[in-house]
Amino acid sequence: MPNELIPGVTVLGNLAIDIINGAPRSPGGCASFAGVALEAAGGVGRIVAMGAEADHALFDALQERFDGMVAILPSDVTSSFRLDYDDTDHRHMAVEAIGPVWDADDIAAADPTTTWVHLAPLLRTDFPAETLAVLADRGHRVAYDGQGLVRADSLGPLVEDRHFPRDLLTHLDVLKLAEDEAVVVADGEFDASTAERLGVPEIVVTYGSEGCVIYLEGTVVRVPAAWRVMDVQTTGAGDMFTACYVANRAAGADPRLAAERASELVARELDKRVHVGTARRPADGRNRRSTA
Repeated sequence: MPNELIPGVTVLGNLAIDIINGAPRSPGGCASFAGVALEAAGGVGRIVAMGAEADHALFDALQERFDGMVAILPSDVTSSFRLDYDDTDHRHMAVEAIGPVWDADDIAAADPTTTWVHLAPLLRTDFPAETLAVLADRGHRVAYDGQGLVRADSLGPLVEDRHFPRDLLTHLDVLKLAEDEAVVVADGEFDASTAERLGVPEIVVTYGSEGCVIYLEGTVVRVPAAWRVMDVQTTGAGDMFTACYVANRAAGADPRLAAERASELVARELDKRVHVGTARRPADGRNRRSTA
């Protein structure tokens, strides 16, 4: 257990190999996108990810770009996903490989020393409730990406359902849900009553170019997007938003300001993709609507 936690955020999550529309393997997972968010937020930020050693070379550029910020731990397998976009701009996902499950020993190896830890699960099993309890016992405030609630750990076409263990929510301080994930969790429209039922003190639901809604201990705060960025490939936008949001919360920003800064960061990064015309665009060359 660290002697004294320092203000800042450590992002923990599995590396992922993405295969987009049949293109060559590309780096994925929150670790591949959080660096730019932590860099923009300033303060103390660190990323610790796990993946098979045979795949670490795929992430060399990430470590070079964010020298000293990113650490990669070895595991038996690297998470892998196939993402295919159809003519209706709908994304079909399939799970090609299921990554490691983080346990107490992995937390000890990562050794986060920051007040906040952001967990970026790719599937429901990445961070069991017992591991969340270890982080809480160490004194960390815990943020969690809600895709880990709804994504089942099965190979083949991605299965999303609301059959997550309730104790996954017990030690969370912040839960972030994308719009489609919120619908699954709520089994319909997500509203203040849903947030109250889940019991997490701070829940952020993102609506892409429509902004986000923050449910904070009985209050509802609506934050518009910084600006719309349309017709752009958006892989990683949600990871950037959440990492920036949590980094700003760790630095003392209130939830509204943290969301505004995170929205601005994502809009700037998506604008870069529009202007460059590359950056993880699907192999067929089509761009996508902005989402987070």
